[in-house]
Amino acid sequence: MRLQGMVGVLAAAAMAAGGLGVARGAPFMIVGNDEKVLWDDQSKPILSAPGKDSVLIVDLADPLNPKIVANLPVKNSVVGPPVNVDIDPTGSVGLVADSVDVVKDGDHLKQVVDNKVHVIDLKANPPKVVGSVTVGKQPSGLSINPAGNLALVANRDDKSISVLSIKGTDVKLIDTVPMGDSVSHVAFTPDGQRALATKFPAHKVSVLNVAGDKVTDTKTDLPTGLWPYNVAVAPGGKIALTSDNGNNGASDGSVDTTSVIDIEAQPPRIIDRVVVGDGPEGLAISPKGDVAVSVILAGSNNKQAYFYNRNGHVAVLRIDGKKVTKLGDIEVGGLPEAAVFTPDGRYLLVGNYLDQDFSILAVDGTNITDTGKRFKVPGHPASARMSPH
Repeated sequence: MRLQGMVGVLAAAAMAAGGLGVARGAPFMIVGNDEKVLWDDQSKPILSAPGKDSVLIVDLADPLNPKIVANLPVKNSVVGPPVNVDIDPTGSVGLVADSVDVVKDGDHLKQVVDNKVHVIDLKANPPKVVGSVTVGKQPSGLSINPAGNLALVANRDDKSISVLSIKGTDVKLIDTVPMGDSVSHVAFTPDGQRALATKFPAHKVSVLNVAGDKVTDTKTDLPTGLWPYNVAVAPGGKIALTSDNGNNGASDGSVDTTSVIDIEAQPPRIIDRVVVGDGPEGLAISPKGDVAVSVILAGSNNKQAYFYNRNGHVAVLRIDGKKVTKLGDIEVGGLPEAAVFTPDGRYLLVGNYLDQDFSILAVDGTNITDTGKRFKVPGHPASARMSPH
């Protein structure tokens, strides 16, 4: 009994010292809060000086009661798709693309492109920033491969993709792939042997080959809907979806689409377009592969527009093989950006930029419902990704 008591005391001490490490088996969400940009009633940007941005690490062991385990002062941006953060498959490393800065220009502030990807050590207790990598201008949507040893970063202003090697927290730029057009996001296929990159102003998605750490542009460009901002690959690797924003990153009152890509076809091709709503931006596919959501801005940051809505919504999409069908819409909050499914596919969290919170939705097959719960965050959630496990 004495020995068991001592073991219990030591175990309790280890748990107290371990902090985040104790909950390492829980899924984690990484969130980028941008405190530099808001909008007036006519959707004109209102800029604030940098220094208040943050990146959150959120424990989702209980998705109905998320817990912030780290709040790091890391600059990031709402300019671009809400996928400029990611976590490696082991939950050890987080990456944050720093797209746009705000600087003083005489008596005014202005936005200028940045060129950094920040590296976060998630194994540290508490998690901490351990360095930054210089990449191309305006790094935006990024993804880490399934093996966890490679990352691709879409550099919008440089019209290129940066290739980063990952060895623990040692992240290095090893190559740059010219793309010919501005690219907003890039995502790997589940086998890690290919990737898809959205050419935002060219209205195309490009297919890349990945062999080890060598990434090449196959010059296969597929015609999407207008302004493809974001791309997601289904878990089975048979199809991918794009968010065709329709108006250069904003709403315009007209409906827009999700393009369906048949990845198995030789060569890959667009096989369908599904009307989802006005201004799709965020995009996520359930780990179960049977349902996806397209996050719709719905003019929620333009109070003077005829198409203004106080809240945006998510369009729910059923995936049946290679057939994608819209099932309906669920209202969320003001200017919704990122959407993330929990690894078990049972919950969906949608970041509401203007409301500074996340809507928490329950997922049962292809039936998605609002739990009525909101997760408040200390900032404006511009981006978010989920750990794979």
